[in-house]
Amino acid sequence: MANKKRSIIFLGTTLLVGVLLALAGSWQGIDFQGVPLFALCVLLAFAMQWLMFVPAYIWQTERYYDLTGSLTYLSVMALALWGSGKTDPVSILLAVLVGVWALRLGSFLFVRILQDGSDHRFDAIKPNFLRFFAAWTIQGLWVSFTSAAALAAITSTAESDLGLAGWIGLIIWVLGFALEVVADRQKRQFRANPENAGQFIQTGLWSVSRHPNYFGEILLWVGVAIIAAPMLSGWQYLCLISPLFVTLLLTRVSGIPMLEATADERWQGQPEYEDYKARTPVLIPRF
Repeated sequence: MANKKRSIIFLGTTLLVGVLLALAGSWQGIDFQGVPLFALCVLLAFAMQWLMFVPAYIWQTERYYDLTGSLTYLSVMALALWGSGKTDPVSILLAVLVGVWALRLGSFLFVRILQDGSDHRFDAIKPNFLRFFAAWTIQGLWVSFTSAAALAAITSTAESDLGLAGWIGLIIWVLGFALEVVADRQKRQFRANPENAGQFIQTGLWSVSRHPNYFGEILLWVGVAIIAAPMLSGWQYLCLISPLFVTLLLTRVSGIPMLEATADERWQGQPEYEDYKARTPVLIPRF
C-alpha cells in the first residue's frame, strides 16, 4: 500500500510539473487552432508515452522504451515547426540539432537492447502497473523538459538569425555531441571484446571520466539553451532550466546513481577498481 501511495504521489507530481512547464513555455507564444502550441507539444510528449505503455505492459517489454522517447523528440519538434510555420535560421537549427541527437541516441539504444535482450533497470518495475506507468510518464516529462528551451524558441513569436550566442551554443552542442558519441562507441566496442568479459572500461574517454557520455549529453543541452535564449521572453525563460533538469536527472535519479551502485556491487573492493574510482572524476573529465 505504501508503494502504491508513493507511485500515485510521484505520478501526480510529474503531471503537475508538466502542466506548469506547459504554462510557462506558452507565455505569449504562438497558438495553434486556439491552443498554445508549446502546450500541445508537451501534451503530445506525454500522450505518446501513454499510448506505447499499453502494449509494453501487456507484453511486459521495455524494448521500445528508448525508441519511443526518440520518436517523441522528433514528433514534438515536427509539430512545433509545422504549427508555428517558422523558417528562421535559429528555429530550423534547433529542430535539426534536437532531431540529430534523438535519431543517434535512439538508434544506438534500440540496437543495444536488441543485442542485450533486456534492460535490467525495468526488471523490478515491469510487473507493477503503477511503477511501470510512472516510468513511461517520467519519459514524457524528460522529453518536455530537455527540449523545453528549443520548443519555447520555435513556438515563440520571435524570429532571429544566428548571432554570437547561436554560434557559441552550436560549438558547445557539437563538442557535447561528439563526446557522447565517442564515449558510447568506446564502451560498446569494449563490451563486444570477449577478452574484456567481467571487466570495467577505463580506457579512452572513460579514463578521464567515469561517465563521459552523460557529460556530453549535459553539454549539448547547454548548447541548445544558449542558442534558444535570445528568442525567449517573460516566463519562457524558465525553459532554460532544461540543462539543469538533465543534470539533476542524470546525476541524482536515473543515470549515475544506478550505474555506480551496479559497478560497486560487481567490483567494489578490487584494488584496480578502487584505484580507478579514486583517480577518475564521476562526471566532469579531468585531462
